[in-house]
Amino acid sequence: MKKLTHKIVKLLSKKKLKISFAESCTGGLLSSEITSISGSSKVFTLGLVTYSNQAKINILKVPKKIIMKNGAVSYETCLSMVKKLNKISKTNISVSITGVAGPNGGTKQKPVGLVYIGIKKANHTLVKKFLFKNKKRSSIQKATVNKALNLILSFVK
Repeated sequence: MKKLTHKIVKLLSKKKLKISFAESCTGGLLSSEITSISGSSKVFTLGLVTYSNQAKINILKVPKKIIMKNGAVSYETCLSMVKKLNKISKTNISVSITGVAGPNGGTKQKPVGLVYIGIKKANHTLVKKFLFKNKKRSSIQKATVNKALNLILSFVK
């Protein structure tokens, strides 16, 4: 993962792009991954851990009705998170993550390992759904960060 992170920081720096994150189930792991690289201060602007629904509503201004209707772990919530983060941070690239890291908390509709990653760059916004099979909390979090890094790379190239 470090190689990938290095590549992203270097690429963002070269293109003079700024990035921000709004993380839920990864608890700041993506921010930590980026800031572990020397020179990340040139590209990393903001990392929010909006773990609770209240934080998503109060800090990111995700409409309460979106969370009530679709749940915190949903395409709609992830999309709202990334759009609102982009407004707050004013960065070139914004990334949002919401999911069920487990080992508890999963349901039939939203099993442990279900994660949504949103990314926004200029007028291009994408939300991808993932279902990680390894039910270990740390494995799901690391796999999510890895997927997010790969998405970032594909958006920056």
